[in-house]
Amino acid sequence: MIIIMARTISKADFAPQLFIPSGVTDVDFYTNGFGATELRRFSNDDGTVHVVEYALGGSLFHLHEERPAQGQLEPTVTKGVTCLVGVFVDDVDGLMQSAIKAGATLVKDAENFEYGYRQGEIKDPFGHIWLIQSKIG
Repeated sequence: MIIIMARTISKADFAPQLFIPSGVTDVDFYTNGFGATELRRFSNDDGTVHVVEYALGGSLFHLHEERPAQGQLEPTVTKGVTCLVGVFVDDVDGLMQSAIKAGATLVKDAENFEYGYRQGEIKDPFGHIWLIQSKIG
């Protein structure tokens, strides 16, 4: 018999860390396309991005230059993603339009689903796929 001790987590915030290519200097897409606020940035000696921390609504996420030796690769190297980043917003269509105008690529048009969500998908300039969604009805 296996007994698993459960513990209650009173609060859990997820802060995804998205990997970008080494040598990147311009990550303005996230402020221009999503309206994210850059909280802090750590640059390499040559001025390229090492880590950037953003706030998007009440959530945090980080951009980090890839670390191939640790198996942490940016999406274009792997020719795919292993994580779809979901974000809940008030205006799915508005955020998608803003993101596309700032350099994102449309993956899937927004639509209403029978399970009560409006969802659409975009790919950011670094290859990460974002599921933009809101609860409806």
